[in-house]
Amino acid sequence: MSLVFPHTFVPWFRAVAPYIHAYRGKTFVVGLTGEGIAAGKLSTFVQDLSILHAMGLKIVLVHGFRPQVTEQLAAKGQVSRFSHGIRITDAVALDAAQEAAGQLRFEIEAAFSQGLPNTPMANATVRVVSGNFLTARPVGIMNGVDFQHSGLVRRVDQAAIRRAVESGAVVLLSPFGFSPTGEAFNLSMEDVATSTAVALQADKLVFVGEVAGVREKLDDPESAIDTELSLAEAKRLLAALPPPTLPSDPAFYLQHCVKACEGGVERSHILPFATDGALLLEVFTHDGVGTMVVDEKLESLREATADDVGGILQLIEPFEKDGTLVRRERTEIERDIEVYSIVEHDGIIFGCAALYAYPEARTAEMAALTVSPLSQSQGDGERLLKRIEQRARAAGLQSIFVLTTRTMHWFIKRGFTQVDPDWLPEARKRKYNWDRRSQVLVKKLG
Repeated sequence: MSLVFPHTFVPWFRAVAPYIHAYRGKTFVVGLTGEGIAAGKLSTFVQDLSILHAMGLKIVLVHGFRPQVTEQLAAKGQVSRFSHGIRITDAVALDAAQEAAGQLRFEIEAAFSQGLPNTPMANATVRVVSGNFLTARPVGIMNGVDFQHSGLVRRVDQAAIRRAVESGAVVLLSPFGFSPTGEAFNLSMEDVATSTAVALQADKLVFVGEVAGVREKLDDPESAIDTELSLAEAKRLLAALPPPTLPSDPAFYLQHCVKACEGGVERSHILPFATDGALLLEVFTHDGVGTMVVDEKLESLREATADDVGGILQLIEPFEKDGTLVRRERTEIERDIEVYSIVEHDGIIFGCAALYAYPEARTAEMAALTVSPLSQSQGDGERLLKRIEQRARAAGLQSIFVLTTRTMHWFIKRGFTQVDPDWLPEARKRKYNWDRRSQVLVKKLG
């Protein structure tokens, strides 16, 4: 019997409670690659999905089967053929795909049926529903290549899927669709998952695949994962990347995340199946483990304009009066408005932060970080911090620093370390108020 330590378990459980409340009744479309299943991750992955299901989430699971189809073809003495990142599905490959899909559906349903004691599946009752929810059309001929029985999603029967998840079932979709004449088409898991998420207007689309996410430095496989990309940033990345042909290409999953966000899905995620519990870590921790693409129109996070000066003044005034912030004149804010980022809800500014760069020292000051008391504890401070970090990285800076008298611990919890005021760039040191005795905290940007 494992030991439970109340001093760690209770704070942890309380910390995840807001996420449980927030996600109850939400719809997640989750795509699991065939590579993840081949790597032996199915059992633990299903356990994690079942935990989410037990918490009241509505789950649609789409499985891939690239390596399984390749294996079936090899057993028939055939080789896989791809073009433009899409499998060319002749009659033999279609048979192989049907056999692979049937075997995988059996394995997935069996995994959801397990109920061994002392496992997350104990006392779980998860019903799996699958069916002909997808109408497909042929890819056709592209650049002279006939894709034969390879297809694209034409329509998703979202009403039938919604009825199934509303009844408490997990909906399982294989990457197969049928034309109105009954012809079968081999689809990609990514196309099925994306089309289904858009049709359902799902709250999240999650890909659990071979890559850990989108790297901050695309040409450096050892660089840190960019945990959050705005839709605009993701589109800029795609425009700069070559068309993807392999799942390991940086743009492969990113293109589907962008399509989903443009289609109305609030957030899309790219997670690694190699990380145990990646799905739970992404859903129940602040930074997660992969890359999230978010449409900022939903977050109302943007750079400030001259029209926002009045709202910023109104937001920061109470904090200037109680001494939390250094007083700033309206003319100063108007002059520096382009360095401000804001969080806006329904036309009201609920948060702001400014970035003052010191290029000669490869650093920048984050100043005037403010969140309205009406929206505190909702993550606006973290979103503003991430935006400032993104702006600093884009400017080629190596660190950001803050001066604070009351909120040191908030910054330390988010990766800042305290330094002596002598660390400050010379230009900023000359303006340092020694009477105020502000603490200087620095965060390096990986």
